[in-house]
Amino acid sequence: MPTRSAGFGAPSSERWRMRRLNEPSPLWGSNGLTFGPDGRLYVAQFLAGQISAVDVTTGAVEVVVPPDGPVQGPDDLAFGSDGSMYIADITPQRVWRRSPDGEFTLLSEEILVPNGITCVGDRLFVNEMRPGGRVVELLPDSGETIVLAEGLAMGNAMQQGPDGSLYYPHMMTGQVWRVSPDGGAPQEVADDVHEPVAVRFDHDGALIVLSRGVEGIVTRIDPDTGRRGIIETGVAGMDNAAFDRENRMLVSSFGSGGVTQVDALGTRTVVGRGLHGPFGVTADEAGRVYAGDHFRLADGDLVTGDLIQPVTGGAHHGVAAAGGLVHVTSMHGDVRTFDPATREVRLRAKGLSEPTGIAATDDGLLVAESGAGRVIHLDADDALTVIAELPHPVDIAVDADGHRYASDDALGAVIRLDDSESIVDGLDQPQGIALLEDTLYVVEVGTRTLLAITLTTGAIRTEATSLPVGLPPGVHREDPDPTLFPPARPRPFAGLATTPDGNLLLAANGEGTVQLLTPR
Repeated sequence: MPTRSAGFGAPSSERWRMRRLNEPSPLWGSNGLTFGPDGRLYVAQFLAGQISAVDVTTGAVEVVVPPDGPVQGPDDLAFGSDGSMYIADITPQRVWRRSPDGEFTLLSEEILVPNGITCVGDRLFVNEMRPGGRVVELLPDSGETIVLAEGLAMGNAMQQGPDGSLYYPHMMTGQVWRVSPDGGAPQEVADDVHEPVAVRFDHDGALIVLSRGVEGIVTRIDPDTGRRGIIETGVAGMDNAAFDRENRMLVSSFGSGGVTQVDALGTRTVVGRGLHGPFGVTADEAGRVYAGDHFRLADGDLVTGDLIQPVTGGAHHGVAAAGGLVHVTSMHGDVRTFDPATREVRLRAKGLSEPTGIAATDDGLLVAESGAGRVIHLDADDALTVIAELPHPVDIAVDADGHRYASDDALGAVIRLDDSESIVDGLDQPQGIALLEDTLYVVEVGTRTLLAITLTTGAIRTEATSLPVGLPPGVHREDPDPTLFPPARPRPFAGLATTPDGNLLLAANGEGTVQLLTPR
C-alpha cells in the first residue's frame, strides 16, 4: 500500500490487533504543482518540507527534494527553460534554484513570505502572501528584485496570461489582478471571486480561478466577454492547479493533500487525499473519531472530514472530546471548544505558547503548554491556573480517580502531577499518553514503541513496536518555531486516546493514519 515514506516497517504487537481507520497518504500535503520537463507532475509539500514527482497515469510518487534538505517549507514551484526548478520556500522566506543535476543555489532571502512563483521564458517572478505584499521580478544571477506591483491582499499562485500579463489573486479581497512583466500600473481583472487562491489559464486561454473554501469552487472566466462559469468540485481547501497535455485540470489541496483531476463532470483521484498529521486524536461518547490535522479538524471518515479552519483558527494540534463537545489546541496559541451539533466555536484561551495535549476533566480542561513549560487548567469560566511547571510537557491524561499525568519529551518521562513523581523515565521522546483502568500507555516516538505502565505495581511492558510515528527513519531536521506569518510547520505530535469500548487510538503521524488498537 503506498504511503508517504517507505522507511517505516510494519507495526507489530502480540497484545493488540492494529487496524488503520483510513488509508495512508502518499503525499504529505500538497500545495504548488506544475509539470516538469520529464512530463511528471511536481508537487510542493509545505508541511513535509519536500517535493515529489507524480506519474499522473499510474499515481506513482517519487520524492525528489527530501524533507531534510536545505528547503524547509516549499509552497510553490516553477521550471525554467533550462530545466532548473525554482522554489518559493515560504517558512524561512527564501527562493531557491535547483539545477537539473540537483544542486541548490539560494537566490534570495529578501522576499517576504514568498509564495506564488512563475517563469516567463528565462525570467523569474515571485509574489508575497502577506497583507501589502508585492509582485517582483527576481534576477537569479544577482538576487536583485524589481518591484512590479504592491499592496497585494495576500498573493498566491500566479501565471502569465495570453496577453503577456502576470495574473495573480488578492486572496483576502476576492479579486484577480494583472500587471505587465515590464512594469506599469496593475489592473483589476475580476472581483467578487470566491476565496481565490490560485490563478491559472487552461490551454484554450480561459482564466481559471481556484477557491480555497470548503466547497472547492472553480471559477472559469472567458477572457473576451468576462462571462463566468462555476463548478463545485468538493475538494476542500484547494491550493493550486496544472493542466496536462489534454487540457485536463489537476488540483492540489492544502486541506487534505492529494492530487485530483476535476472538470464539470466530476472528479478523478490521481493521488489519494489523506491526513497531514494526524496529531491529537480522540473519540466521543458515541465512538466518533476526531483528529487534529493542522489545517482542519478531521472527523467521520478522516479524509473528507470537516475543514473548519475559518471558525476554529487553524493549526489544530491536540484534541479531546467529552460531553458532546470537542476541545482543540492550536499551535498558534489558542484553545477552542467546538460543538458539532450547532457548529458553534468558543474561544477558551489565546496567546499561549505551543499548547499541545489537552484533556477534559469534571471541572474544565487541562492543557500541556509545551512552549511555556507548564500545565494549565481552564475552568468553566475560562479562568487560567498553572498547576505544574515542567521543561516541555506534551500530553495530558486523567485517570478515573482524578489523578493527572503529563508526558515530557525533554525529561524523557511521564509525571504524576499530583505529587510531581515520575511514573516512568529514561524514555526517548514520550508523547501521546492514555489511561485504561490501572494502566497508563505511552507512545515513545524515539523508539517507535507503545509502552504500558501498571500504575499499581510500576511494571513496564512493551505493547507494540515499529509504530509509524515521527519523522521517517534516517530523516533529521529542526522544525522552526510555530508562527502565523510566515506560516511554519506544526511540531510533530503522536497522540494517543481511548475509545468508549476500551480500545486505543494512535495518531500514526509518520504515515498519515489513525490506528485502532483492539486487545487480542
